[in-house]
Amino acid sequence: MAVFNEKVAGEKGVPGLSIIGAGMRVVGDISADGVVKIEGAVNGTVRAAKQVLVARGGEVEGDVVSKEAIIGGEVRGAIYAEERVELQATSVVHGDVHTKRLLIQEGGEMNGVLRMSEDAGQAPQVGTRGAALARA
Repeated sequence: MAVFNEKVAGEKGVPGLSIIGAGMRVVGDISADGVVKIEGAVNGTVRAAKQVLVARGGEVEGDVVSKEAIIGGEVRGAIYAEERVELQATSVVHGDVHTKRLLIQEGGEMNGVLRMSEDAGQAPQVGTRGAALARA
């Protein structure tokens, strides 16, 4: 019995879930095709094709770029979400939010500028961390 499945030549993998666990600290940018869940700390830009989820107790010091962002922890940087941003009751965001749709639960905290339009979730092409904060 094999522990890992072998990939067939030419077969594309299904984007999965990448987890930065509690107690783990990542220094540098993260990029994923699927979903990134942050329970620990990241010092850098977090990019995910589908979703970035910052869990309660999770921290991001940098920008978040994704189709959807769900924040339960703390983000110190801009959030760029093509579709929607959800700020849960335990969330704290220090930075601008760019998205089409926004949900803030009672108790959720946002300190920054909110930009909502059809193209608001498009991140600037600048690849530097905290680019939105530097422009402010």
